[in-house]
Amino acid sequence: MTLKTLPTLPAARPRANVQFDLSPRAMQAWNPGIRSAMDDEESTITIYDPIGEDMWGDGVTAKRIAGALRRIGSGNDVTVNINSPGGNYFEGLAIYNLLREHQGRVVVNVMGIAASAASVIAMGSDELRIGRAAFLMVHNAWVGVMGNRLELREVADWLEPFDAAAADLYHVRTGIPQESIVAQLDAETWIGGGEAVTAGWADGLLTADEVEEGGAQASHRLAAKELDLAMAKAGIPRSRRRELMQEFKSGTPSAAGGGTPRATATDTPSAVEHDLEPLPKLEFPGGMSNA
Repeated sequence: MTLKTLPTLPAARPRANVQFDLSPRAMQAWNPGIRSAMDDEESTITIYDPIGEDMWGDGVTAKRIAGALRRIGSGNDVTVNINSPGGNYFEGLAIYNLLREHQGRVVVNVMGIAASAASVIAMGSDELRIGRAAFLMVHNAWVGVMGNRLELREVADWLEPFDAAAADLYHVRTGIPQESIVAQLDAETWIGGGEAVTAGWADGLLTADEVEEGGAQASHRLAAKELDLAMAKAGIPRSRRRELMQEFKSGTPSAAGGGTPRATATDTPSAVEHDLEPLPKLEFPGGMSNA
């Protein structure tokens, strides 16, 4: 497959009441410690985080990938190693288009998972290789929406062209009939390494020594992602989750939390004291009070 035969995907901006978010199923399946054993090559780009800015202010953005491609040089070959649960669909479209337009040869290696928007990015390759235990995940654009029933219907109609564009890309890249691709997107489909090669999603398998798993740092990152997932399941909006995660990262308490936390000398890490002002005495008509 040559990139020149792949379609350009439509660039767009999200609506004000639409928020792209990570699929909880993709987050549960993602092990952020899985990576390539050969990430130190100068011509290698790594995509080991959610697509778009994440709760930590990190994540993989089109701006970052554009900078990496400029550093490598437009005519030079590039390797892109992916282990990502997906994320912002529009960032994924932009990154795919950047890879498609790159003048050198593009090889994509799926080390762990390439889910949702990350699977779109993976299609922007002259050659796509995947680990035997790795997965691609494809589905329709996954968003959170605020609004009434009329606004929700409008957003559903607005999303259709983007889902259709993704289906067309997968069809062209794999050769699978488009109606079959649409059915896989509607169902949310996970495609393992061996099946991906057999069905045409990938061109070959990675060898076992090309994939490795990280240590403690990866465990900390996974714990943070699991915390975010738990908050998402609890219905906490993404904007508030981001605030809480940034506070957790920096150690700065929320102004809305009330009280002044003071760490005490204790063997219990979670032990925290709060200085609380006494409640004011309330005066009621007729001489009654709360004393």
